[in-house]
Amino acid sequence: MVNRVFIIVMDSFGVGKAKDAKEFGDEGADTLASVSSSKYFDAPNLTSLGLFNIDNAARCDKYGPVKEPIGSYCRLEEESRGKDSTVGHWELAGLVSTVPFPLFPNGFPDEIISEFEKQTKRKVLCNKPYSGTDVIRDYGEEHLKTGGLIVYTSGDSVFQIAAHKSIVSIDELYEDCLIARKLLSGKYNVSRVIARPFEGDFPYRRTSERHDFSAVPTSDTLCDVLLRQGYDVIGVGKTADLFAEKGFSENFRTKSNEDGMRVLHKMLRKDFHGLCFANLVDFDTMYGHRRDKDGYAKAISIFDEFLKEYMMGLEDDDVMILTADHGNDPCYTGTDHTRENVPCLVIEK
Repeated sequence: MVNRVFIIVMDSFGVGKAKDAKEFGDEGADTLASVSSSKYFDAPNLTSLGLFNIDNAARCDKYGPVKEPIGSYCRLEEESRGKDSTVGHWELAGLVSTVPFPLFPNGFPDEIISEFEKQTKRKVLCNKPYSGTDVIRDYGEEHLKTGGLIVYTSGDSVFQIAAHKSIVSIDELYEDCLIARKLLSGKYNVSRVIARPFEGDFPYRRTSERHDFSAVPTSDTLCDVLLRQGYDVIGVGKTADLFAEKGFSENFRTKSNEDGMRVLHKMLRKDFHGLCFANLVDFDTMYGHRRDKDGYAKAISIFDEFLKEYMMGLEDDDVMILTADHGNDPCYTGTDHTRENVPCLVIEK
């Protein structure tokens, strides 16, 4: 009988080959192929679980299929009409988003921006699709001079608000995000409103106090079902935020992959009965979006070393599932997520 299940989402670690990638402008994208081509890629434990045994998975010089994988393996094909963390995690929990969240390639409409400015009492800067690091580089000085909020979007359904901590406190920034979340409903119901604080002198640094304010799931998910039946449902990282905390009994936000792995070790020692649903976000935010193949490979290698000890710590009747929510090929054009299949690697003690 299964006692504890650990779902660990390697945020954006896609394995390519999505049959509808062309519809999303992502034909040929393959995160695994790109990351494993780096000289810094070292993943013996993921390999032993069957990563390279997945049908049509990329090959690399160092690793390939193993004769006797210690885990079960497959590729998962996303049905939801999107390629972001919210719809990816919702589908992992059984909720398929057949209607895509709205995108804003030309920025947000005047009626939203004007009301947002009125309620926050701050002007809006930018209001267009932008890279998160580029936008603070290009608008940071104006923000410091005027106090205006840097609002931007991307190829995903997101309303992101960047502000320097010396100008806008974290509490105020989160309140501004809640204002935006309430305004963005109906046809403007974006997947997420995201707080993006930054600090320091130019070149500015984004901080770890990011916070996601997600749309509420449109129906019950696995998390709701488990919680209603008396099981523990524990979120680690941004997972619970992606469900608007609906269906979770506990929530442990983290600052980085390293912090997330620390909390996962803590959960391994915790006496609970149910689900621990974790997200490791650095693969996506630090390396995928920044198109840093070698950085992504190093992060996978660090996680792989973590896995070795983690698998040894699993108890009888534990199940560990490693997967992803979408792709973010660090060698692809642009800076947005990529439509890909994702891996599913399972080990049961």
